[in-house]
Amino acid sequence: MLDLILANLKSRPFRTAVSILGVTIGVTLILLFSGLAVGISNDMARRAANWKAEIVFTRPGAMELTSSSPSLSTTYVKKLQEIEGVHSVVPVIRYVSPNLKARWGFQQIDGVDWKPFAEMNEMQIVAGRPPEKADEVILDERQMKKENKQIGDLIELFGGRTYKIVGVFAPPSGARIKMSLSAMQEALEAPNKCTYILVKIKDGETPEQVATRINQALPGNKINLTRDLVIDAQDRVPGLNAFLKVLIGLGAFVSAIFVLLSMYTTITERRREIGILKSLGASKSFIISTIESEALLIGAIGVLIGLITSFFIAYLIQKNLELVVEFTTGWVLTATFIALTGSLLGAFYPAWKASKIDPVKVMTNE
Repeated sequence: MLDLILANLKSRPFRTAVSILGVTIGVTLILLFSGLAVGISNDMARRAANWKAEIVFTRPGAMELTSSSPSLSTTYVKKLQEIEGVHSVVPVIRYVSPNLKARWGFQQIDGVDWKPFAEMNEMQIVAGRPPEKADEVILDERQMKKENKQIGDLIELFGGRTYKIVGVFAPPSGARIKMSLSAMQEALEAPNKCTYILVKIKDGETPEQVATRINQALPGNKINLTRDLVIDAQDRVPGLNAFLKVLIGLGAFVSAIFVLLSMYTTITERRREIGILKSLGASKSFIISTIESEALLIGAIGVLIGLITSFFIAYLIQKNLELVVEFTTGWVLTATFIALTGSLLGAFYPAWKASKIDPVKVMTNE
């Protein structure tokens, strides 16, 4: 049977290649876009994980992925410091602005008092110095490379304001661009305000216990455990899961429709051969299984080429665009399953139609 399947595929190499191309495109679509989504969201999560603070104290709705507001009074800094189990606190004001050049169409900037923020989160200036004046900023290493900037260069923020780059920090944590807290408050006209406060707990305390005390002492605010901010990172990107579902459907459709059209045309051209097989005693199940086996082999080859293509394109993306692409076993298996299933489903109707061919009519007409 294998010889028959291979002979059928070799006899029409162009149609076979088109079918394989369809499966390859479907696999590549699923893997590349899911890899980009996973990679970028995980990169955001890793930067959030670089916070050594265990608790993030904020107001409801003040801190979202694509928006933020300086609605939290910095007077909470002193109140939090007085709560049992709290070691240190650092206020942060985050500004989120539209930016078509950024990955998700927006840009984040943090306003912090660098020394306490760096001490809490074990960060350091690897080049230059911390921001001191209102028109100074620091960037992480990746942002410096992306912007193609050097210390002393100027960068435009807040819709056209010019700031001087005075330092580079590492590791990446939160927003990739930072300025002093007072400078951010001045720029946003939000004196004595911040977006959230990072809370570092004392040794021997648990985040849950301290969070409970904070909630009892300062009710009506929002308390997040930092570890929860890095779980299910994809769920925190608006519309990402819906986008991936649409992408899966598109990949399955592309794979199935290419195989269906190719197989349907092939069956039309092979009516005489199928008629001869049936006249020799081939059953309907044999015809269907033969055609489905052809589709399965096409799908397997398409999956293999799709995997190779995806890894190659991902390498080019990461090298030239500096976007993070992460392939997971789950998505590789999902793409493989969808491609193979789509191939089988796409070939089923042509196979069923081929099994209904009347050998007498075929031999008479042809």
